[in-house]
Amino acid sequence: MKLAAAAMGLIVLASPGRSATQTFRSTVDLVSLGVSAIDKRGALVTDLDVSNFEVYEEGVRQTITLFSRSGESSSSTELHLGLLFDTSGSMDEDIALSRTAAVKFLNALPEAVDVTLVDFDTEVRVARYGQNDFERLIERIRRRKPDGQTALYDALGVYLHGAGSQSGRKILVVYSDGGDNRSSTNYSEAVDLLKASDVTMYSIGFLDHASSSYQLEARSRIRRLTDTTGGQAFFPSSVKEIEAAYEKVLAEIQAQYTVGYVSTDARADGKWRKVDIRITRPGVKTRARGGYFAPYRRPPGATAGPSGRP
Repeated sequence: MKLAAAAMGLIVLASPGRSATQTFRSTVDLVSLGVSAIDKRGALVTDLDVSNFEVYEEGVRQTITLFSRSGESSSSTELHLGLLFDTSGSMDEDIALSRTAAVKFLNALPEAVDVTLVDFDTEVRVARYGQNDFERLIERIRRRKPDGQTALYDALGVYLHGAGSQSGRKILVVYSDGGDNRSSTNYSEAVDLLKASDVTMYSIGFLDHASSSYQLEARSRIRRLTDTTGGQAFFPSSVKEIEAAYEKVLAEIQAQYTVGYVSTDARADGKWRKVDIRITRPGVKTRARGGYFAPYRRPPGATAGPSGRP
């Protein structure tokens, strides 16, 4: 993979100090969603145009003002890749497989304009790499040894905070066993942060060395996080299974549509709005996030409370 600037400086954040209450959605009124189209056999459908899509917000039909397919030349569809890489002690038996998985994925996705790597254990560390810094990125992934506790949800918050300033498509791939015993952010807050973002998340879960009861719980948690964004979760136990998962993830990234609209609901009330994206071609369904949080603007003269709202 060829990753066009020097890597940004490394930032180290101690997880207990992080707050999960911030919202990372911008106040821009354009609602932009990544959408995958799937036929009855589970195959991706790649030949749709804007006339095949209908968007409903809280049951009200919206007018599509932004539409593109992956690979089209447009600054609005630049691809920004994020990697969340678990280096905690619980990953000791799976770290080699996890490193192999991350490197293989990076080699298979050359079109990303940059890669944000967030590696985490007791602490959360983040750095963004440009297209010329692939070797430094790989070295960073390979050199850290597993140790410490797991601050997965804080790491997710750190990534989403940085991704909020990026324009274009944002894909996040998480490599972890799904545990968290360190974050100040809790699970429900992590779900809300994902709901407030415009990121599509995929997860590669390493659970082979966990108990059966833990695996069941972890799969459920991880799948809810990914489903919230319209992504998918995979649980490979070998390099061969990793490659099969990557084929599915890469195919979906390369076949994804971007659909955008300006909501007919002009209220800046900060409330969750359900979005339903439909495809008019028979037998084709969509996978996408289920809605978004509207921007919030305090009414003139209102007094802000401790949370910043009246």
